[in-house]
Amino acid sequence: MTTAFLTKTSVLAACLLGAATPAFAQQASGPPVPIDRNVLHVQVILDHLGFGPGVLDGRGGQSLVAALKGFQEAKGLPITGKSDPQTMRALYPYRAARPTVTIALTPDMLAGPFVNPLPKDPAKQAELPSLGYRTVMEKLGEMFHTTPAVIMALNAPGTRLAPGTKVVFPNALPSSRAYDEKLTPEWRATLTMLNVDATQPQADHVVVDKSDSVLRVLDKNDKLIAQFSATMGSSHDPLPLGTWTIKGADYNPKFHFNPALFWDAKKGQQKEMLPPGPNGPVGVVWLDLSKPHYGIHGTPSPETIGRAESHGCIRLTNWDAARLSMMVKPGTKAKFQA
Repeated sequence: MTTAFLTKTSVLAACLLGAATPAFAQQASGPPVPIDRNVLHVQVILDHLGFGPGVLDGRGGQSLVAALKGFQEAKGLPITGKSDPQTMRALYPYRAARPTVTIALTPDMLAGPFVNPLPKDPAKQAELPSLGYRTVMEKLGEMFHTTPAVIMALNAPGTRLAPGTKVVFPNALPSSRAYDEKLTPEWRATLTMLNVDATQPQADHVVVDKSDSVLRVLDKNDKLIAQFSATMGSSHDPLPLGTWTIKGADYNPKFHFNPALFWDAKKGQQKEMLPPGPNGPVGVVWLDLSKPHYGIHGTPSPETIGRAESHGCIRLTNWDAARLSMMVKPGTKAKFQA
């Protein structure tokens, strides 16, 4: 097998080699992306408030517009989808959530396992112990709700991926990590790694709105309390309209690949049980729905949320899917509408 599976020990050993320690530029492809820090500040505040703007990248786009509309609705403001003066005044009390934070890298932040290259063939994926991140930079991107390109743009390309190195990240740090002790240690570790806040509002029901490409979280008074950009359905697998029930959550799930359920499966592919991992087909969490074979789940490609198609299910970024899992419970209604 050509896939390289790097353990925590091997990553730390590499970090101790000095000159052999990789730099940002070695793990982030493409040129640095332009970042507007004022836009990044708005994104960070919205992310902290539960109106997920997708990837924190300091750039405008449909996910930021949707997040602003959600925030404006929740605050009773004119719904413009813009950072207009009224909206900026409403965001001002939350300005303490600064746009960036500087953190010294720790061994845990740099630890794998890593799988690079990650095979696309489900049969090859099934042979792996996990579907982990490809690189340290990919892991750091998810930790701080961004991408390797954004991290590189905020830092010098030669910055070393070594313990103690100070790195500037988008400020996705939570206010609390006091997670429910009933959750497994493994899932609490995932929540910690993804910087998911332990304090979340509780949903009465959720609405998946195809026209806006968002998942809306509402309380018993039908008030919007959180919102996330989402990918849902396609021409081959349309969103199953109607009202369903969230049956439960599977944390860090394995994935049963059944080619009979995938229109784009290749001829000759067999059923496979894929190992868990953030780069698995459903990311770090699966919220099972009463509609057979459908769920709300994470994704290995956060930058595609709201832009790509799905096989009928509802995909969120891994950090938003993890956050949503703390807002819902078995029996929570999920309405899917056009």
